[in-house]
Amino acid sequence: MTITDEYGVSELPMTETENTHEGGCTCGAIRYRMETKPMIVHCCHCHWCQRETGTSYALNAMIEADRVTLLLGEPEMVPTPSNSGKGQKVWRCPECYIALWSNYPGVGDRVHFVRVGTLDEAHRLPPDIHIFTSSKQPWVVIPDGQPAFSDYYERDKYWPKESLARRKQVLEQPG
Repeated sequence: MTITDEYGVSELPMTETENTHEGGCTCGAIRYRMETKPMIVHCCHCHWCQRETGTSYALNAMIEADRVTLLLGEPEMVPTPSNSGKGQKVWRCPECYIALWSNYPGVGDRVHFVRVGTLDEAHRLPPDIHIFTSSKQPWVVIPDGQPAFSDYYERDKYWPKESLARRKQVLEQPG
């Protein structure tokens, strides 16, 4: 089966399974596959994410870097300031400059924060948790029952046990 986006960008083979997710940039120069489900999906409402994305929040799927396979092209790293002052690495298509994922100093290059909006089927990864809602736009409505925090949260209370184990394992790796 093949798909074509609303802009007529190349037909792409549809190979996703329940736990894999394929995506890419707008121009089609970069394609990637998340080989497993992410550890967690954050919806961040901080002003930094709003500015960086040009929208009301950033939706990031946290996944081990070695579980993201490049299928086509090579993204370029753009150093970008962050609220922590430590910066982040934003990986972009060198042709259309769409941000595909970020790496933050806390977990380094071992974990990608994949921009869910770059996935072919972004609807398959809704947010697990909303963070920094103290700065969310007032017209953004968070669904009842969805975990939401004015700042950050206690990871051990909200992450699935499997995801905590994956995070621990990746942080124990050198680098």
